[in-house]
Amino acid sequence: MPSTHTPRSRSDAPLVFITGASSGIGQALALRFAQAGYRLALVARRAREMQAWADARAFDATECRVYGADVADTDSIAAAGQACLAEQGVPDVVIANAGISVGMDTCERADIDVMARTFATNNTGLAATFHPFLTAMATRGSGVLVGIASVAAIRGLPGHGAYCASKAAVVAYCESLRGELRSSGVAVVTLLPGYVDTPLTRQNRYSMPFLLSAETFADRAFNAIRARSSYRVIPWQMGVVAKLLRLLPNALFDRLLSGRPRKHRQGEGRT
Repeated sequence: MPSTHTPRSRSDAPLVFITGASSGIGQALALRFAQAGYRLALVARRAREMQAWADARAFDATECRVYGADVADTDSIAAAGQACLAEQGVPDVVIANAGISVGMDTCERADIDVMARTFATNNTGLAATFHPFLTAMATRGSGVLVGIASVAAIRGLPGHGAYCASKAAVVAYCESLRGELRSSGVAVVTLLPGYVDTPLTRQNRYSMPFLLSAETFADRAFNAIRARSSYRVIPWQMGVVAKLLRLLPNALFDRLLSGRPRKHRQGEGRT
């Protein structure tokens, strides 16, 4: 990956493609990569808000382009990827960041649909984000694909079944893809954020240890991507906590989590 001193105005500057860029982690990553001299290809369902953000920072069309797409719709995100290839070229980095987090109760029929929507966004959407770029990156012999998982992937939490399962699937999928691309020159980076201060996490009804600002997370994530790290928990302290929880006997783990507040279900809080 290039030096952080690359001038962003160069037409041959490296390119990063980021989904879910209209808020939170995605937006912080967009700003961090722009500061490092990257051109931006930003994807969001709320394309107008995304364009307003870019305009407020005086990015011109050579520096930033916005693509409206829903990653849960395979044709929609594939079209955004093809548009990026046609208008901006092959990205150096693709970050599949878009995702949803909502609680579920398997007793509730509606929550089965919530689970399906979570997997459509967090898993199928991630693969569909990478899909348009794989052949071009492998042909070029370089590039980085970044899957945003979560520390919640390491152990299932009560009331978080859809989210934990989907993020565990992100880890497994990225591991598989890394093996497939091993000799291609294309790296696969799996990032597992802990708690990051975003509009989404501010709704949580439980304590969030080692909480990071979105900007601090983006800076550490940028360094992990630049290092082509295959697997990184950010912050590392959450990785230690999660691994210790993974080692606990099931009976002790279940007792420890008993009574812990659960994530909002759909309709109880904004998702």
